[in-house]
Amino acid sequence: MFTAVAGALLLGASPLRAALINGQNYVPLAEWAGANGFYDLARNHGGDHGSEIILTNKNSRLMFDVDSAQAEINGVNVRLSFPIAKGALIAQLDLDKTVRPLVFPQKPAAKKITTICLDPGHGGKDTGNRAPGFFPHYEKNYTLPLAFELRNQLQKLGFNVVLTRSQDTYVELPARPAIANARGADLFISLHFNATQTGQNEVAGPETYCITPVGAASSNAQGEGADDGATTANRFENKSLLLAYQMEKSLVQSLHVDDRGVRRARFAVLRDAAMPAILIEGGYMTNPTEGKKIYDAGYRKQMAAAIVRGILNYQKLTAPIILPPAASNAK
Repeated sequence: MFTAVAGALLLGASPLRAALINGQNYVPLAEWAGANGFYDLARNHGGDHGSEIILTNKNSRLMFDVDSAQAEINGVNVRLSFPIAKGALIAQLDLDKTVRPLVFPQKPAAKKITTICLDPGHGGKDTGNRAPGFFPHYEKNYTLPLAFELRNQLQKLGFNVVLTRSQDTYVELPARPAIANARGADLFISLHFNATQTGQNEVAGPETYCITPVGAASSNAQGEGADDGATTANRFENKSLLLAYQMEKSLVQSLHVDDRGVRRARFAVLRDAAMPAILIEGGYMTNPTEGKKIYDAGYRKQMAAAIVRGILNYQKLTAPIILPPAASNAK
């Protein structure tokens, strides 16, 4: 394991000290790595954003791009709240709210997952995204059958499933997490499909969102500012992040699609959820290849299976440990 000073020399940094950058407290990655068991720190030039920093130990591999908020944690793209600064400095908030919860997840209070609330995005007068064509495709027409398929697969495994809508009706956004709260759901999963006006032939792949930490700006297109206060969902933000991470990992590996990453947003359907909550953008309807897949029931069945795997992987990390019966003292 290298020392913090050795890491500083490797990075060409001055003596290790915290720095205030644009109002955020930053610390040297080398210092954090040395204190947390990362024995290898390399700096490669020529990454997408110039310099690429790689930290490894026997369990994890972390990649960061200088001047970028994009990171990779054990093979999954994760959007940081703030870019890595020159000198290999990382925001303390990102260490506390993104890196540490994924690299060193704390075992949450044991609670078995029994009820899952599925939220098929949009509906009724709210058509959602629209993919052009002779017969236009509306997002609302694909989130609902995905929810039905996912419900069937989850019920076969013994889960109780609640839907925020079961037909082509409009449900107000605040009502969706309210349904989950009222039914005592253990997880809330909102289902959506994406679209873009530019780069339609290139942009593809799922994105998985969870609540934005207090003090950070969101990474969705609207990018709500960092001055937004705490929400109900922030009480469960570490669990939501872990669920989003396992979900994005499962979708990418199972469907063999581009990894658009784990991202943060203060979406209305996430803010008031009193349980771990995520929003899945299952792919881009506007991509000629991926769009055709989304419209296909067989592909949506595969996607539902990938979502189930993400839930089960999350459950393995958070479910209560079942202890064997105590040995009898009777002779």
